Amino acid sequence: MGRHGWNSGAGRWRLTALLGVGAAALALVVTLLNTLPGNGASTEGTAREGDRVHGTPAPAPDQPEPEVGWGFTHTQFSADEGSPAAVARVEGLLSRGGGLPQVQHIMGWGADNPEPVKGRYDFAAMDRRIDFVRESGGTPVVTLCCAPDWMKGGKAGADDTDWSQAALETAPDPEHFDDYAALAATVARRYPDVRHFIVWNEFKGFWNDAESRWDYEGYTELYNRVYQALKKVDKDIMVGGPYLVMDSLDPSEEDASETFKGSWGAMDQRTLDAFDYWNEHKAGADFVVVDGSSYTRDDELLPDEFAATDKFTAVGRWVRERAPGLPLWWAEYYVEPADGGDDRHGWSESRRGAVQAAGMIAMAKGGASSGFYWNPEEEKGTECPGCLWTPTSGSGGGRKLPMYDLVARFNAEFPPGTRYANVSVVQADVSEVRVLATDEVALVVNTQDRRISATVDGRQVEMQAYGVKWLQR
Repeated sequence: MGRHGWNSGAGRWRLTALLGVGAAALALVVTLLNTLPGNGASTEGTAREGDRVHGTPAPAPDQPEPEVGWGFTHTQFSADEGSPAAVARVEGLLSRGGGLPQVQHIMGWGADNPEPVKGRYDFAAMDRRIDFVRESGGTPVVTLCCAPDWMKGGKAGADDTDWSQAALETAPDPEHFDDYAALAATVARRYPDVRHFIVWNEFKGFWNDAESRWDYEGYTELYNRVYQALKKVDKDIMVGGPYLVMDSLDPSEEDASETFKGSWGAMDQRTLDAFDYWNEHKAGADFVVVDGSSYTRDDELLPDEFAATDKFTAVGRWVRERAPGLPLWWAEYYVEPADGGDDRHGWSESRRGAVQAAGMIAMAKGGASSGFYWNPEEEKGTECPGCLWTPTSGSGGGRKLPMYDLVARFNAEFPPGTRYANVSVVQADVSEVRVLATDEVALVVNTQDRRISATVDGRQVEMQAYGVKWLQR
């Protein structure tokens, strides 16, 4: 059954595939089992009434909707597989931390082709990921991407799935939009405890070559059909989009916006146009989703890696002005040009953590209530730059790394609905610090590659180079 997935940074893809001995035979067994009564599968486009579904019971009518805050996205390799001791270690780590919101795609990023043949489902890998989220006490979020091959002109069948980059970046053909909406509804029925769905990923496959712009009409049509299908399953399901990459450019480039720019660069006007079209023509939305990097499309950090994060604040405010009242989510966010690629060894972990913290602060100041760290997990080994925990392949794996502490603490201290407080900062020198605070706690970041001393909220604070500190107020 091959495991396929990507580690993706805004606009980047890395495709890898694992083919185990007997994979084809295992895929056949899973497919056959999924067609048996009582396994949540059907030969029709949606599950039959009375089929047993994989999942926990739907929330009771008087149970509040689960909150979604600051969490992470599962990539190709994660802690649902590996040494039982290492898997249990990560589950315990997440549970003790109060659980973190966790995103899983329905195809790729650790999940196999969910519907290799129309009406025949393979949710084995997806089941395992959703079970992991439950066991670790997290709130599950599902991203509805990508599409089975038969929906986009390819062959049907698990063994014929094309996992190449070009194939995975292909959107469903318009004549299969209803089929994709039906698949989304099947997923929603299978996992009734999943209350939040993101429609598609980064407009993949939705590009108008003739006009050199996003095919926002096509994406919006798909979004609307999926939105309506999910609401028919349960009107209380929460649906969001458009998951656009909020690209920024050098202000001198042709497509740079003349009105939306800053020291971090200028927004790509084509992206702004795509957002405005979706926002005007959407059937509805319960939250707004964007993604992007602090650096420009040509990997420049303007004017430096910390000041570049101001882009997150600017984008957030721009989106909130256009979609007032809707929660703002960053489905992915990147602060290091190598994010999502093969080389994450350019920065020290302390520098990476400090810039990451500055980016999260900037998103919160822009009005975001949720953000998901793209966890760049490795399959094996003991080293994992930028990861939340060490690989779980061995019994000693699954141990937390510095990035986990930052993401988990940020989620605990700044949940949705947080009211932020003003904090005075007096610096003893020209050093710059970034601060985010409530009435109870303050997160302080040293943006300098040297020790600094500053007075924060009336308290003298000594910080190491690229230090990140939490202060009780």
